[in-house]
Amino acid sequence: MLKHNENELVEELRSGSLDALGFLYDRYQHMVYRTAIAITGDSEAASDLLQDVFLRLYRFADHIDSKRPLEPWLYRMTANLSYTWVKRNRRWFQPLEDLADWLVSSDSSPSYSEVEAQDDWNLVQQAVLDLPLPQRIVVVLYYLDDLSIQEISEILDIPVGTVKSRLHYGRNALKKTLGLQLGMARDFSFEQS
Repeated sequence: MLKHNENELVEELRSGSLDALGFLYDRYQHMVYRTAIAITGDSEAASDLLQDVFLRLYRFADHIDSKRPLEPWLYRMTANLSYTWVKRNRRWFQPLEDLADWLVSSDSSPSYSEVEAQDDWNLVQQAVLDLPLPQRIVVVLYYLDDLSIQEISEILDIPVGTVKSRLHYGRNALKKTLGLQLGMARDFSFEQS
């Protein structure tokens, strides 16, 4: 019988179990997709990258330590594949309307405040997409995926100081961009509480 413990699922995956892959996919698909779309800004690319990440998980299961958490491996693979996709496509992106629809779906007509919040969300998304790619990846992992600076350092295999620097410059760029676009009356805090 297949176990639902992550370590046991990875062990099952190492022996070729598609059921284990299915369980892991169900558990982590939203995390991988959310990270990929935030980095790429393209819902179709994020869907493709989601599939690629789990295909690689299956293909390279023998190289994954089942005694360690799987999330850092998935974040690293998602960030690396997203980075490669952005570099290969080298284009500027439209706002992440698909992500906004996915995160803020509503069956009824939106109120004025919902429309205003959606506009603000679109501005934030575009500001994140306008960041240089190394800063964008760190900002996404820190704010969207709620990872610590140490975890990001390990996932991206870069020094903690580099993570802090990219986060600092990314945060300043976002504050500047959003301050100019939204006016100084609104307070958008990018400090993690």
